Amino acid sequence: MTEVLVRRVDFGYFVRPAEETGTGYPRVEPCLGYLVDHPRGTLLFDTGMGSHPDVDARYRPHRAQLGEALAAIGTRPSDLSLAANCHLHFDHCGGNPLLGPTPVLVQSAELDVARGTPDYTLPELIEGSRFEAITGEAEVLPGVFLVPTPGHTQGHQSLIIRKSDGAVIVAGQSHDTATQDAADQLAWRASLDGHSQPLPAIPAWINALQAFDPRVVYFAHDRSVWTP
Repeated sequence: MTEVLVRRVDFGYFVRPAEETGTGYPRVEPCLGYLVDHPRGTLLFDTGMGSHPDVDARYRPHRAQLGEALAAIGTRPSDLSLAANCHLHFDHCGGNPLLGPTPVLVQSAELDVARGTPDYTLPELIEGSRFEAITGEAEVLPGVFLVPTPGHTQGHQSLIIRKSDGAVIVAGQSHDTATQDAADQLAWRASLDGHSQPLPAIPAWINALQAFDPRVVYFAHDRSVWTP
C-alpha cells in the first residue's frame, strides 16, 4: 500500500498584537497549511491569509499566496481533490476563492456562525468558496478523518491521518502551540492514571484524538511539532 505523505505549506507570517498574546508583547506567528498526498486524492488543510486594509493594519502580514505556497512544494491548485479549513477566520481560509471547483469541507457549526456573524471573517472568503458542510466526525478519504475540536471557535475541526505506525494529527488551532498541546495530553494521561485531583481542565475531545494513537501533531501557528 502506498504510504500517505503529509507536507507543510508555508503561507507566510503575521504579527499578533500584544493585546492578543497574553504576554504584553507582540508575537510573530507562522501561517501554515498541510497537504495530504493520498492514493485516492490530494487534500489541502487550510489555505492561507485573506487580505483587507483593516486586517493588514492590525496583523501586518507577510503573505505567500496559494499558488506561490503550493508551487514551493511542487504542487498546483489544480492538483487538489479536496480542501478543508480548521475554521473560517481570515488566516485559515484566505486562499479558498482561488480553489475554483475544489470542494472545501468545513463543520456546519462553523459555517453557520461565519455566515451569520458580522465581522467574524472576511465576507468574500465565505461568498467565494465552494463549501461542503459536514457535521461531526467524517472520513473524507480512506483513513483520513475530520474531527470536531471546538474551543478556539465553536466549529473548529482537526485532521487525522491514520498511518501504519500511528496517526498524524493536523491540529489547526485547537492549540496555539505544541507546548499547550503537550500539556493537555499530559493532563489527559494523569487523569487516565487515576492521579489525585485537582488536575487541569482539558477539552472533552482529547479522548477522541488519543484513540487514534497520535505519533506526531502539527499546528497552524507553530513550527514546533509534538511527538510522544
